[in-house]
Amino acid sequence: MRVGVAGTRWLVALGCCVALATARAAESDPLAPLHIDTPRLTAEARDTRDWALGAGDHGNLPFAIVDKKNARLFVFHGDGRLAGDSAALLGLAPGDHAVPGAGQRVANLLPSERTTPAGRFLSEPGHNLNGEAIVWVDYDAAIAIHRVRPGPAREQREQRLASASADDNRVSLGCVVVPVAFYEQVVSPVLGRSRGVVYVLPESQPAMAMLNAYQAGALTSR
Repeated sequence: MRVGVAGTRWLVALGCCVALATARAAESDPLAPLHIDTPRLTAEARDTRDWALGAGDHGNLPFAIVDKKNARLFVFHGDGRLAGDSAALLGLAPGDHAVPGAGQRVANLLPSERTTPAGRFLSEPGHNLNGEAIVWVDYDAAIAIHRVRPGPAREQREQRLASASADDNRVSLGCVVVPVAFYEQVVSPVLGRSRGVVYVLPESQPAMAMLNAYQAGALTSR
C-alpha cells in the first residue's frame, strides 16, 4: 500500500500525539513506567519501592531494599529505576533487632546475636578498619553492605550466594554481603558516592506495618 505525502504527515502527527499522551500519562502517574523494568522484585520489595516513591520518603536519594525473607538486595536510583539486584548473605540469626552494644563487640557476638536489624536507615559510604570501601547502613551497630570476603571453608559463602535457595544465606555477623562484581558494578556507583536510604524489611511482620509506623512517627530512622 502506497502512502502519499499527506498520509505520511498524518501518521507522523499521530505518532507524536501518542508519544505526548504517553509522556503526560507518565507525568501524572510517576510510578507507572517503573513497573516495566522491575520484573524481579518480590511483592514486599515492590510495595516498599512504591511506598517510598509515592511518599517521597527517600528524598530523591538513591535507595536500597533488603528483603530478608528472600535474602535479596535491590538497589535503586533516586528516580526509582532499578539499578540491579542480587542474592545477599545476611545475619546468621533470625530477628529484626540489633543486640545492644553489638557494634562494640562484633568479633565476640554469640550466634544468636548475629542478626540483621530491620528498619529505615540513612546510609553513607565509608571504610572498615582495613580500609575497604563499604556502605554503612547502621554505623553504631556495625552493619554495612559489603563485598563477600574469604571466610572459613565451612561457610562456603560464594556457593551460598550462587544457590537458588534463600534458606542457606544466613551466615554473616549481621552485614548484608553481596558478590564482588555486584558491589563494584551496582552498589558502589549508586550507594557508594553519596548518602542514601536503606530499607531492611522485617521478618516478624509485614513490611507495610513497619513502613506505616515510620510514616506515623511511631518509629524513627537510624
